[in-house]
Amino acid sequence: MGTKVTSQTDTQELNREELSVQEPDEYRVYLINDDFTTMEFVISILMTVFHKNLPEATKLTLEVHRKGRGMAGVYPYDIAATKTQQVHTMARQRGFPLRCAMEKA
Repeated sequence: MGTKVTSQTDTQELNREELSVQEPDEYRVYLINDDFTTMEFVISILMTVFHKNLPEATKLTLEVHRKGRGMAGVYPYDIAATKTQQVHTMARQRGFPLRCAMEKA
């Protein structure tokens, strides 16, 4: 077995590639108020999908109710899209029109 010799050129290429890596864009995920979805269901969504504790979920649910929408979290695109889809799927399964929206942070 031979040993691999790393040249200075290989090291420079590796460093150049490391410097060009960028953080993914972040997206805010909002729950949108409606007149039919129960506050209990919104709290359960916040605890299940967004991993909020009961006091945080309750506070955010009241914000959604009073202001029309509330930010559930900020995530990279794929995670934000997945959480949005989870909310819509769970709401439809329970017969609620709860909506969730994403916007670039």
